[in-house]
Amino acid sequence: MTPAARVQTAIVLLDQVIAAADARGAPADRILADWFKANRFAGSKDRRAIRELVYRAIRACGPVPWNGRSAMLALAGEDPVLLPLFDGSTYGPAPVETGEPVAKGGIAPPWLTERLAASGIEGYEAAALLDRAPLDIRINALKADRATLALPVEGEPLPSAQGLRFPFGTPVEQWPEFAEGLIEVQDCGSQLACQAVGAMPGETVIDLCAGAGGKTLALAAAMAGGGTLIAADTDRGRLSRLGPRAARAAALVAETLLLDPGRELDALAAWQGKADAVLVDAPCSGTGTWRRNPESRWRLDEAALDRLTALQRHLFGLAAGLVRPGGRLIYVVCSLLDEEGPEQVEAFLAEHPEWRAAPPALPLGRPCGPGVRLSPLPDGTDGFFIACIENAC
Repeated sequence: MTPAARVQTAIVLLDQVIAAADARGAPADRILADWFKANRFAGSKDRRAIRELVYRAIRACGPVPWNGRSAMLALAGEDPVLLPLFDGSTYGPAPVETGEPVAKGGIAPPWLTERLAASGIEGYEAAALLDRAPLDIRINALKADRATLALPVEGEPLPSAQGLRFPFGTPVEQWPEFAEGLIEVQDCGSQLACQAVGAMPGETVIDLCAGAGGKTLALAAAMAGGGTLIAADTDRGRLSRLGPRAARAAALVAETLLLDPGRELDALAAWQGKADAVLVDAPCSGTGTWRRNPESRWRLDEAALDRLTALQRHLFGLAAGLVRPGGRLIYVVCSLLDEEGPEQVEAFLAEHPEWRAAPPALPLGRPCGPGVRLSPLPDGTDGFFIACIENAC
């Protein structure tokens, strides 16, 4: 493909990404993967160049662009090499017309940028949310140890107990160590959120929003095969992926529970007041994960944020009922918005004086209300809010 044809292909794919964001459809990585699968004529260099153009254009636009062409013109405003490629050549983009709309730059849609600033995330720290993320892995302590495991590429040790960092694009999922369950891909911040649980052998631990089980596997490693680990979620598809992952990692998960939204207590009745620790990795806006999913900031609106905060309150109350007296609840969101993080915990504590905050002692992060905040610029991780509260009664 010519450079101009790559630009035009990126424009077509950006149109699909924008439409999917509006319709809450497939994420950008899925859209690109499907296009590459259906268009085998694009070689590996073409695929890399097109992917790079698409994601650079997404990052260059704050609000949702009018279309893919306006997004690419915004990127061309930052990269003068691109503008001459709008030359009208075969398979290339048409020449730029005078007054043609160019997508607006910025961190996010204005309302969301304002919410971040009100939460103390602005300037360089806000801009860092759109940087490209490195690739972090966790050594599975059930099978190996960071100090002795030899990998095809040497990684940088992370502050997390078994974490290593590699450059973006390192093909760790193609390594035999991945196939054998010795390593898992997991951001350092996510690893630290699991460490905050303090799961130990012999405890009863519930991962209430387990999803596909990334954090569940980390908890299983911390419990070293002892105790009772429960993984619960409302998403059947994601939860079904935990079984094969746990088998590969030799992780002991006592039970997986599929929850019926609004009737979660039916499935959780046997565990009321029995858990030593409950992890609530709550559904959230994902503002802390834009480095990996930059188009997700186009999928959020104020009504959706209100629905998420209501769901978080519901999960908070549900989880509290599972914790035994003297036990702990760990609340985590990959968001940097105060209304999803410290304000949720503060509201719960105000209504439940029998609970108290016990902020986790982590090697990264800074105090944020009753918890700890991790952010890409100061900490090099995805953005997280992590809080631990204890049931004193």
